[in-house]
Amino acid sequence: MYTARFFSTPLGRAALVSILALAALNCIALTRQINNGQIDLVPHVYASAAAITGEPA
Repeated sequence: MYTARFFSTPLGRAALVSILALAALNCIALTRQINNGQIDLVPHVYASAAAITGEPA
């Protein structure tokens, strides 16, 4: 099988580590969005008076 041979090479191992790192970062990002048992899919945008009038903060 070609896949097994690929993952036994240094490049294949590096690719596998990269895939696992991205999966771990996705898990971290999803768990940080959970708020009181509910997933917060839309980021919150907070407006300030300086942002509305264009003044520097």
